[in-house]
Amino acid sequence: MSLGAIFKVRCRYSNPTEQFQIVRVVNQPHFFFERTIVPRGAICFEASLQDTLEIHTGAIAGAILSDRIPCDRLQNIPSEARRI
Repeated sequence: MSLGAIFKVRCRYSNPTEQFQIVRVVNQPHFFFERTIVPRGAICFEASLQDTLEIHTGAIAGAILSDRIPCDRLQNIPSEARRI
């Protein structure tokens, strides 16, 4: 098992659209994370580096899978840690 699968990192996603989005962390067995993000809103969450964030954008007939972003690209490093 890799360290990324054991340790969680803080991630941040911002909804740049004018539509509601549903975000869902996938690749984790026995774990479910799903939230609704308002237009221009943001969310912070914890995930392993191997996880993926699915973004579903609202549509009249439901939600459409708009994107999949690896959580290692969403890692939110506090400004104090970046200075080291």
